[in-house]
Amino acid sequence: MRVTFVLAYPGMSGGGRVLATYAERLQRRGHRVALVSQPQWQPDLARKLKSLLRGRGWPKAEPEPSWFDGLGVPHRVLERVRPVTDADVPDADVVIATFWTTAHGVAALSPRKGAKAIFVQGYETSPGQENPAIDAVWRLPLHKIVISNWLVAWAKERFGDADVHHVPNSVDTAQFYARPRGRQARPTVGMLYSRFHPKGTDVALSALQRVQERVPDLQPLAFGAERVALDLPLPPWIEFHYRPPQDAIRSIYARCDVWLCGSRREGFHLPPLEAMACRCPVVSTRVGGPMDIVEEGVNGFLVEVEDAAALAERLLRVLAFDEARWTRMSDAALATASGYTWDDATTLLERALADIVEKSACARGHR
Repeated sequence: MRVTFVLAYPGMSGGGRVLATYAERLQRRGHRVALVSQPQWQPDLARKLKSLLRGRGWPKAEPEPSWFDGLGVPHRVLERVRPVTDADVPDADVVIATFWTTAHGVAALSPRKGAKAIFVQGYETSPGQENPAIDAVWRLPLHKIVISNWLVAWAKERFGDADVHHVPNSVDTAQFYARPRGRQARPTVGMLYSRFHPKGTDVALSALQRVQERVPDLQPLAFGAERVALDLPLPPWIEFHYRPPQDAIRSIYARCDVWLCGSRREGFHLPPLEAMACRCPVVSTRVGGPMDIVEEGVNGFLVEVEDAAALAERLLRVLAFDEARWTRMSDAALATASGYTWDDATTLLERALADIVEKSACARGHR
């Protein structure tokens, strides 16, 4: 197949990593893959001044690397942030919008650019909030490919679309792994740092504060793709790593007795699954991927969104396990992460794309 991915600036997000993985693997399987992306967004003067007034400092135009750097897949970067047009996109069998801001451009392309699809990795608002612009994208005549069961249900219940392909994420166990290990000598909890409100960093920090009051020698670890901000500070007893290399991220996971996710909403969220691949149990709110991969009391625990007290209680429970109980949960986490591979996921994506191409051809034939 000839497959085109239309990207917003991919950067170093988890969603960007997923798309880069599929682009590289589809090309390796003999498909003709092309990438078209917007350039890195730069804040205008008004946004810079707003950031300064809110105490976040003057934003710097810091170049951000991308998961697509050096990927070996043909990649065109537009001269500015704008919708794609026919002139930007090669003729193909299927063309895939990969973020809601790219969807209207894809929907307006001519039929020779391919069957039109959208790869949905989330609903980019916090619970209880709505965005009419995002809702309008979900209602476009684009075939949906989604990455978690809650997005399957969201498409059906909110938008009446039951014809959705579910292609869950996997994890590269050649990249994320750990040797058989026991608990740490010092109780250790890991988390992701992000200023994006749905990521729930403030919720996770509230849970950690409660745990630290009960476990004074607690060692929390955090990493993130953005620097710690004045409006969301980390206490000095949390060890923070800014944009660590991938082998260092693996080491962070492997240093943890339990991985914490306090998110308010996720499409999937890779860090819990990556942590599991490094033999780390997970305590998470009921969001995205964790709802699909965490088996209660077996490889981790789930609690309701915003419930920092329940997160703290489950963290304390895991930290109090004896060595044998913790090892069983650690082994179960590894089994979860290794039971479904990126090859399995790529095969599901191939089948989804072939089905979309066939349905699109049938629809044109009936016109």
